Amino acid sequence: MPTYPNALQNPIFKTVSKAASNLKTESYVIGGYVRDYILDRGKAKDIDIVAVGSGIELAKEVSKLLPGKPKVSIFKTYGTAMLKTGGIELEFVGARKESYSEESRNPAIEDGTLEDDQNRRDFTINALALSLNDKNFGELLDPFNGIEDLEKKIIKTPLNPDITYSDDPLRMLRAIRFATQLDFFIEKESLQSITKNAKRIKIISKERIIDEINKILLADKPSKGFALLHKTGLLPFIFPELVALEGIDEKEGQRHKDNFWHTLEVVDNISKTTDNLWLRWAALLHDIGKAPTKKFDKKIGWTFHAHEFVGSKMVYKLFKRMKMPLNDKMKFVQKMVLMSSRPIVLATDVTDSAVRRLIFDAGDNVDDLMTLCEADITTKNPKKFKKYHNNFQKVRDKIQEVEERDHIRNFQPPISGEEIMNTFGLKPSREIGIIKDAIKEAILEGDIPNEYEAAKSFMLQKGKKLNLTPVT
Repeated sequence: MPTYPNALQNPIFKTVSKAASNLKTESYVIGGYVRDYILDRGKAKDIDIVAVGSGIELAKEVSKLLPGKPKVSIFKTYGTAMLKTGGIELEFVGARKESYSEESRNPAIEDGTLEDDQNRRDFTINALALSLNDKNFGELLDPFNGIEDLEKKIIKTPLNPDITYSDDPLRMLRAIRFATQLDFFIEKESLQSITKNAKRIKIISKERIIDEINKILLADKPSKGFALLHKTGLLPFIFPELVALEGIDEKEGQRHKDNFWHTLEVVDNISKTTDNLWLRWAALLHDIGKAPTKKFDKKIGWTFHAHEFVGSKMVYKLFKRMKMPLNDKMKFVQKMVLMSSRPIVLATDVTDSAVRRLIFDAGDNVDDLMTLCEADITTKNPKKFKKYHNNFQKVRDKIQEVEERDHIRNFQPPISGEEIMNTFGLKPSREIGIIKDAIKEAILEGDIPNEYEAAKSFMLQKGKKLNLTPVT
């Protein structure tokens, strides 16, 4: 068997080997660390260790041998333990067999051999193990030809895929996630099995599903994952809102673009320019309001009136249903979806007042909004592509010019409500709000500069119109 001693140069592996020897057990590093080393994907921070015996006892023994004796976190339910050392997270598990019931992905577990443990792994490329034992330190144990599958870029289950996916349906999402991250192909039999078992995804928790979706979204080309989710029939169980966007309708010779495949192009486009997960979510959801708002007008053709507003409301419902964070992350995605067409309208008529309002409404997110809108350009016509990008560059230039001059981002009115009250001897009242709004509107429209003296003069004029007299 081939050996990979260079994969085990980190001193932690010798420490694990010594700890296992002390306990008279065998130990192996398995899974992602081995796969990523062979693929040369950089140094992994998470390392899975299998003990032919108790993983918890091995973790405790390793801790004793390490400087500072790092804390061992024990998860008795799963028979696992974890410790952190030198920026690396080690997870220990005892080699085991698993059996599943139809209603749950949580298996019944019993002790097993290394071979049993490799059998239960999701994919051949994740069943690769390197020995940490003195007699064959660094030797590769590859019972399912995982090395060959790595070379051929194939995602394949060690055992019958129907059993693998039905037992733990999360593996269907993991197959698609690995195919997306690694730019691999899912073996034909495995792909058919995912399609056959798609409805089993319903027993998986929303949190686990979203964890995999986030990893797909953070890949270099997320469209590959979403196309596979669509092809296998998993997508309707996860995001019916996206499925509803698919298709092209035609009436009286007028058609609209397929908003599902357009969306995937937008996600790929934005992924070339940002690693911001939530901006990628905004790209994925920016058009979800188009399905419920689609109508045909004989005079102007297909319309999607207010799809941004409807879509922003749908974002909240989707996040809530999928148990995603309902905090500032969700609000950011909502905001991006709501404002996703604003710069497009601006691009044809870049006025100072419109740009001021855009900056005021978008605040610190105005650059993200522009990035989203530029990603939304999916035309295949080179002249149009260049024209649209040039138009957006004009908007970006105008944003910079207006912001440098008028300081609208994170706008704070030059005149406070307290000063208005003191100036006119008012108690809290409707007039204060009227004057504050009038000052804000005057600044945004460019009637007055965003400066204290100009705002004060305007306040006095507005107060006079409201029959208010300054206190002397």
